[in-house]
Amino acid sequence: MSLGLDPSLGVPVVYLVDDEDVVRDALAWLLRSRRLLAEGFGSAEAFLAHLDTLGPGAPPAPSCLVLDMRMPGTGGLELFEWLIQRELLPRLPVIFLTGHGDVATAVAAVKRGAFDFVEKPFSDNTLVDRIEQALQLSAEALARRRAQHQAARQLDGLTEREREVMRLVAEGRPNKLIADALGISVRTVEVHRARVFDKMGVRSAVELANRLRERGG
Repeated sequence: MSLGLDPSLGVPVVYLVDDEDVVRDALAWLLRSRRLLAEGFGSAEAFLAHLDTLGPGAPPAPSCLVLDMRMPGTGGLELFEWLIQRELLPRLPVIFLTGHGDVATAVAAVKRGAFDFVEKPFSDNTLVDRIEQALQLSAEALARRRAQHQAARQLDGLTEREREVMRLVAEGRPNKLIADALGISVRTVEVHRARVFDKMGVRSAVELANRLRERGG
């Protein structure tokens, strides 16, 4: 994989949403020439229908959306707002394709969370560079999401006592103070500590604290 992304995240996909067939075809050809998979849609509605087929975990692999700002029906900005509401950014970074008259609107969209905008006519190299950077951002977001889900599953496997010990270990407390706080022996703390490390897949209190931060808790 030319991008150097984690293969376990899946094959990267660039979604192209533009009502002009010739633009989609040209972009798809450009991306194929750079060994990037592209899927084209002639309207925002068609793209949304595709997302629905992917389920609640969409996108399942590193992805980005190259989006025309002006289209019949649902426009690019409306689709962008839909993605924001469903918290799909930054797992699905958005790069707007815009004409000169839309630059101010595109800049405002970037402030709202869009990855970037590229003004027509655009440089092929510039666009592909930004797409590759967007795919990297998506991969990082997906990896964080995976780590959070893994941590949540691991936490579900802890007993209530193990959770109590875990919280105090993550705070950096030594075994003696944990034992005093919970009214148990130091040996019992050591046993619970070892079980927590094993279930959470960590080897130290620092790793444990980092794992909990990955979960967002």
